[in-house]
Amino acid sequence: MKSLLNTIFFRSNNLDYISKNIKDLTTKTFAHKIFEAINSFSSESEVRYVGGCIRKIINKEKVDDIDLATNLEPEQVCESLKRNNINYFETGIDHGTVTAILNEQKFEITTLREDIFTDGRHAKVKFTKNWKEDSIRRDFTINSIYSDPYGNIFDPHDGKKDLENGVLKFIGNADQRVKEDYLRILRYIRFYINYSKQPHNIEIIKKLKMNIGGISKLSKERLLNELKKMSNLNTLEKLTKDKISLELIQMIFPELKNINIFSKLNSIKKEIFNEVDFIFLLSLMIIDTSDNTDYFLYKFNISKKDHKRIKIIDNFYREKIRSNRFTENNMNKIFYYNGKQAVIDILNFTLIKSKKFDINLKKLIELYKKKSIPIMPISAHTLMTKYNVPHGKKLGEKLKTIEEEWVKNNFKISDQQVDTIVNF
Repeated sequence: MKSLLNTIFFRSNNLDYISKNIKDLTTKTFAHKIFEAINSFSSESEVRYVGGCIRKIINKEKVDDIDLATNLEPEQVCESLKRNNINYFETGIDHGTVTAILNEQKFEITTLREDIFTDGRHAKVKFTKNWKEDSIRRDFTINSIYSDPYGNIFDPHDGKKDLENGVLKFIGNADQRVKEDYLRILRYIRFYINYSKQPHNIEIIKKLKMNIGGISKLSKERLLNELKKMSNLNTLEKLTKDKISLELIQMIFPELKNINIFSKLNSIKKEIFNEVDFIFLLSLMIIDTSDNTDYFLYKFNISKKDHKRIKIIDNFYREKIRSNRFTENNMNKIFYYNGKQAVIDILNFTLIKSKKFDINLKKLIELYKKKSIPIMPISAHTLMTKYNVPHGKKLGEKLKTIEEEWVKNNFKISDQQVDTIVNF
């Protein structure tokens, strides 16, 4: 479905391009089925696009996620989806959010609401039928633009104008907005870097810094997810060139010690970033010769898979610094025991960290991309039948030694070598 979203192009610069592309969003995705389902509930049902998808259409960006707002209450949303055979799950039903799924595309549908109590992390909400009231609780004017499926815009805070003029503006009092949800400090950085054409408002920055301690109230999952949203080469490169945003991000994530690496990349190294993901970018920012990586991984509870991936790069980097050994044999060991991703990560990491572009590393990356992990030619069955090794502890030990020798010799081993190991 995302490939469909990415085919929504911006066809002209005339006044109706927004309307045309919102209509495309409706027809080229399954959004029209959501609109039909919600509107079928009653004659007073309303549902509109809101937030990022409208912001991106106005700014001529590709749309990846679709958020919708409705005047139906969550139970009514569920009922209307059920009637129309649309799968859904109750993502955050207490806060009014239901997620519909059509053709693997997620649509977050949130009931119009007012925040009647907030503590910087959680909110107690009251559902409403008033679109203006719903808009007031949102963070920035550029995120409070609504549209029906035909491109008719409802823009109560002139967000479209701010977006076109490169102005990032809080809705209402900035200090109050931040205290409602401290994640908005990080969101300010992301949206400023990507949309603002104006200098920072120093008074706003003072408010953000005064509230920075509130970040500790937030779950590590939310913080990491927001960092992930700004972890692409374009954003990180611009971030390192904006001193105020960089200072804020380092106050929140002091472990991102190497974030300045993104300000020093040449065009050849930048090509690598077409193929890497958030975990690799995170590795670049946190790995050094200190215990910084271990501290970050302890502080942020990431998945076991991603934890292992980062530690493989970290361990190799430390070993390389100590021994300066970068051999085909070492790469083959990592390839066999940890997989293709690990080798490509290490080679990309080394290539980006190196002062000069090493064409041999680039060739190695291409080589390992095409390689398949070999299968060890000697099995336990072979040792028992051909070499008369009895079943038990000795069999496992001999098999492990043979495997190590086979890997060490670039996945080659002779019968004579096997015989020597078996009879040693």
